[in-house]
Amino acid sequence: MVEKSPIVDIREDVAGLPRYIPGALPDAPDVAKLSSNENPYLPPEVVRAAGREAMEVVNRYPDMAARDLTAKIAQYHGVSTDQVVLGTGSSALLVHAMTTVGRPGSKVVYAWRSFESYPIATVTAGSVAVPVPLAERGRHDLPAMARAVDADTSAVIVCNPNNPTGAAHTLDEIRSFLQQVPSRVLVIIDEAYIDFATEPGVQTALPLIEEFPNIVIARTFSKAFGLAGARVGYMIGEPALIGAISKVATPFGVSHVAQKLAISALENHEWVREAVAKLVRERGRVWQALHDMGADPVPSQSNFIWVPAEVLDPAVVLDACGVGKVLIRSFPEGTRISVGLPEENDRVIEIFQGLFEA
Repeated sequence: MVEKSPIVDIREDVAGLPRYIPGALPDAPDVAKLSSNENPYLPPEVVRAAGREAMEVVNRYPDMAARDLTAKIAQYHGVSTDQVVLGTGSSALLVHAMTTVGRPGSKVVYAWRSFESYPIATVTAGSVAVPVPLAERGRHDLPAMARAVDADTSAVIVCNPNNPTGAAHTLDEIRSFLQQVPSRVLVIIDEAYIDFATEPGVQTALPLIEEFPNIVIARTFSKAFGLAGARVGYMIGEPALIGAISKVATPFGVSHVAQKLAISALENHEWVREAVAKLVRERGRVWQALHDMGADPVPSQSNFIWVPAEVLDPAVVLDACGVGKVLIRSFPEGTRISVGLPEENDRVIEIFQGLFEA
């Protein structure tokens, strides 16, 4: 279908943007959706009940400041409430944060390939993207990113662990990088997948906020907490910086239902640890199977596995998975497979076995 040209003048940088491509949706009950890095385990009944109860006042506006949820998040992470800002997923908060510091023509540095929202959020904020190619094995080239920062840079984004490769940096590596970035530059550390990290030294950068007040940590309820459909994200940082981001955040951005679901998820977070533990075990099992076949998967610290294009053509993998009724994400640089339920992961292993035996 050919898109019609709009009547109004559209910004050239917006017109040239690619659309965000979500994970494909299954078209039949027997299709495994391993394309969106979701938690395949449904939150417990007590969490779901909180959402249903919240529907009883759906005719009313939510608490715009989300005071109860903000207090729960602050308690969970051991920070003060004025260090937390909420938004409709971390993607919305990325735009808010970059809008806070961006000026016409200012630059945003990030690794590429990384999360698809970064170039979109950069243009939305009126800035210019400065993508820095990944280093070997899907890791950020942190020295190159530091060198890319100049007088026009307003923000830097570090995705740790990185989506879609799953590679991660240690806290010491992050600290060393931050020491090379001018304090006037906002550094957004996207930790959407940090709950799945098991490698020694890979941990949240929250302890660095006092040392580096120019950083914000982006987190989400969409992954480990299993609330992707609720759309709740948050940022943690130094109070003055968080206060500035709050000023441009979308009013009433987090619905009452989403707030209640997230509060209950935090109050009953033991199930999250259990779900993460199961997914980490499955990640190891699938990774080892693919490694033994010769797929050369990147060691993952997330809830997905990356197979480089140099080993298997992503288009070939996509076709084979389609035949096997498994939805995955295909990129020019490689294939990303979310970790699903054990029986879904078995299908992935079987599909890859067929590719290597062909």
